[in-house]
Amino acid sequence: MKKIETLRDPLSGSQIRLGVMGTSADTFDDRLRPLCHALGRAIVESGCCIVTGACPGIPHEVVLAAHAAGGRAIGISPATNLKEHVERYDSPYHEYETMIFTGLGLMGREVINIRSSDMIIIIGGRSGTLGEFAIAYDEGKLIGVLDHTGGIADVIPEIARRIGKATGAEVIRATDAQALVKAMLDRYFSPDYQCPGNPSA
Repeated sequence: MKKIETLRDPLSGSQIRLGVMGTSADTFDDRLRPLCHALGRAIVESGCCIVTGACPGIPHEVVLAAHAAGGRAIGISPATNLKEHVERYDSPYHEYETMIFTGLGLMGREVINIRSSDMIIIIGGRSGTLGEFAIAYDEGKLIGVLDHTGGIADVIPEIARRIGKATGAEVIRATDAQALVKAMLDRYFSPDYQCPGNPSA
C-alpha cells in the first residue's frame, strides 16, 4: 500500500481532522454508496483523518473506504463505554483507530463531534445532521456540502442564506468528493482564512 503523508495543522502540529456528517440510518439511497467510498478515499489521500459520530449509515460507509485505504478514523460515541455503544446504540467500532466515549447521548455527542473536527462535510442527512450543521455554523467552521445527495445537504445553502448571522462559517459545495476535499483544504490553508479556535484567529 502506498504510504500517504500526514497533513498537519501548521499551528498545532496535529493531523487535520475532517468530520463527516450524514444519516445514521442503516438504509439509505444506494446511489450514495460510491460517493461515500470516493469521499473516504479522498480524505485519506489528502493526508487527513476522519471524525464521525461512530454511527452506522452514511458516515460509516465513508469510514469503511478510508479504513480500506489505510486511513485513520476517530469515533465520537454517544455511549459511556463500548458495551453500551454496541448494545444500546447498535453502532460499529472495528474500523476506528480511536474511540471517544462521551456518555452524552446522541444529541449531546454532536457538540463534541463538531468541536473535534477542523472542518466538516455533510452528505444527505436528517434532523441530527441539521443539528450538527447548526453547531458548526454557529462556531464558524468550514463546512463542505456534497450537492445532490438529498436530505439536509440539498437545503443547506438556503438555510445558510436565511440565518443571516456572521459567525465566520463558510460553506463550500461540490458534486465530486475529491474536488470538495481539495477545495476545502485549499481554503483552510489560504493565508486569509481565520481558523476558529486558533490563537491567531
